[in-house]
Amino acid sequence: MAYKNFTLETDADGIALVTWDMPDKSMNVFTAEVMDELAAILEATVADAAVKGVVFTSGKSTFSGGADLSMIKSMFSFYNEEKQKDADAAAGKLFELVGRMSGLYRRIETCGKPWVAAINGTCMGGALELSLACHGRVVADGKNVKLALPEVKVGIFPGAGGTQRVARLTDAQSALQMMTTGQSLTGARAKAMNLVHQVVPAAELVMAAKQMIKDGLKPVAPWDERGFKVPGGGIWTPAAAQLWPAAPAILRRESAGNYPAALAILKCVYEGLQVPFDTGLRIEQRYFTEILRGRPAFAMIRSLFISMQELGKGARRPAGQPKTEFTKVGVVGAGFMGAAVAYVTAAAGIPVVLVDRDQEAADKGKGHCEETAKAAIGKGKMTPDEAKALLDLITPTPDYSALSDATLVIEAVFEDRDVKKAVIEKVEAVLPQGAIFASNTSTLPITGLAKNAKRPNDFIGIHFFSPVEKMMLTEVILGKETGDRALAVALDYVAKIKKTPIVVNDTRGFYVNRCVLRYMAESYNMLIEGVPPVMIENAAKFAGMPVGPLALNDEVAIDLSLKILKATVADLGEKAIDPRHLELVSRLVEQEGRLGRKNAKGFYDYPPKPAKKSLWPGLKSFYPQKKADDVDMDVLKERFLATIALEAARTMEEGIVTDPREADVGSILGFGFAPYTGGALSYIDGMGVKTFVALCEKLAKDYGPHFRPTPLLKEMAEKGETFYGRFDPYGEKDIAA
Repeated sequence: MAYKNFTLETDADGIALVTWDMPDKSMNVFTAEVMDELAAILEATVADAAVKGVVFTSGKSTFSGGADLSMIKSMFSFYNEEKQKDADAAAGKLFELVGRMSGLYRRIETCGKPWVAAINGTCMGGALELSLACHGRVVADGKNVKLALPEVKVGIFPGAGGTQRVARLTDAQSALQMMTTGQSLTGARAKAMNLVHQVVPAAELVMAAKQMIKDGLKPVAPWDERGFKVPGGGIWTPAAAQLWPAAPAILRRESAGNYPAALAILKCVYEGLQVPFDTGLRIEQRYFTEILRGRPAFAMIRSLFISMQELGKGARRPAGQPKTEFTKVGVVGAGFMGAAVAYVTAAAGIPVVLVDRDQEAADKGKGHCEETAKAAIGKGKMTPDEAKALLDLITPTPDYSALSDATLVIEAVFEDRDVKKAVIEKVEAVLPQGAIFASNTSTLPITGLAKNAKRPNDFIGIHFFSPVEKMMLTEVILGKETGDRALAVALDYVAKIKKTPIVVNDTRGFYVNRCVLRYMAESYNMLIEGVPPVMIENAAKFAGMPVGPLALNDEVAIDLSLKILKATVADLGEKAIDPRHLELVSRLVEQEGRLGRKNAKGFYDYPPKPAKKSLWPGLKSFYPQKKADDVDMDVLKERFLATIALEAARTMEEGIVTDPREADVGSILGFGFAPYTGGALSYIDGMGVKTFVALCEKLAKDYGPHFRPTPLLKEMAEKGETFYGRFDPYGEKDIAA
């Protein structure tokens, strides 16, 4: 039989080599078709008496990334369609559907012939679960090898036997750590945890896998053998008595109870280790079905898996524009941000010219790049030779003529209109026809800056977030005259440096900063009301934010907040801001000299390491303090989430953001908006627009008019609409919109 996604070859020793190599895909992923073919291969090898064992490997440079987004989408579509017919029956049908992969792996495990997984490169999710169902596992020793069960990061958990097999191969604590964090393992670490048997040179991978079979590998999993004992002794041991009472508390401390899938992992392992293996698989299947029916799983998968992939692959790229080949990128401004942009550009293999006012300033910028590379070497993420190759691509110079053959030039100079105007004029004097000019401004509207350009249709904004090497989001900002060619080049560049873009129309603060400023402004309101600062920070974290608003303000700099407030007054008038906010921030900066982390004192004090930062005690003297018992933490949480979501809704109403996927992904990647909600608009859709409007009206009554719902929200509430329904990015009714 011929297979589309696999080849099957049996050698003279009777060992069948199954090679997974999907056509037209850069990485192998699980689809319904792949599952069908794998089931057929299993039947064929079992039925063929000449086959003594099977080696399963990849024909690509990496093993597999797990499930395909179409397969994930189909599960939600199936459930929602069945739910319309019969809600009770739908749950049962979903239960059977989610058990398909687990059932197939169990049949491989019990087929009577040894299977060995030969793992080269990344092996994630369902692919690692398949490998764990094989009787032997051999891993290449390459630096690109990563083994992980990262499902918890998108709101689900390893539901194809992962919770049961990992917990029976390694100790419970390591198993829980691996699955509840989604951490990646090297081959050596996986071997130390007893998850793989051998780590061998890549050239010997298949040979070593075949040798395991020749050496008499038993086609029986350890837990199917009589007398099997769980590593560490199982649940009822003194060690377990230390682990299990603490595990839920630790999880709650880390996640504030916002991630049901993480808790489900604990339940699956705890319950599964007390019963036979097949019963454990059924327990896992039930919990997986329950998680899939919940809102967090759908919202997180849609935003953090499906939408991120779609945006990363150019969902917003204009049709008909040729793909850009970047022969050289210029970066003007060799300060901290410009140097970081040059670094990530060179890391993508693109030659970079780093321009500044003089050679000393340009060299200093490259020095920042050298420090970043040195840190990467120290962490084992890069070899000295790789670092040298990267740094050799960066040319520091004060000579603007070096930009004369650049494909794209990115300006990253000081946030001052006159400074940027001068740079634009110098660059355009040498920039070739067809090249694109991008500004990395975070506050100045692109349309205004483009007035200084001769070709405003080739002028665009590319807003990076700090630290550039770590932050995965970029905002691509369209001026009023920005053309499709400029947008295509910008998106091609963002894809090349492996970041996720959102396309935003021009406005003050664009999208992310508008939302962030609302977040910080609400913390100012709470301080003024007398809410204890520690409760403000904790409420934000309990709501799902990774960093409290006061700590975040310290990171971005309090004097920058003051500058933004003053600039807003200058441009829009005194009514554009709350005067109490200006008074608070002015007092911190101008009277107390507290600028944030950069001068080691802001809302927090920053003592020398290893001491940890702590809230500045003097902050409590600014306003009369409420008693903790008089403050409702749930209301504080609602205020933080609602004020950000309201701002996201405003940007949709104003046409600043036009695709709900970008609003959601931008809010999570840009400033960590409660990922379990799926993003700012999914937070509204998840509770229902009508419920959200009622919440906002109550908050407006109690805490101020900035919570008043917008006309669009009221209209959507009346019509029973959702953002993914009204602003459908797919051109058809979105699944469970």
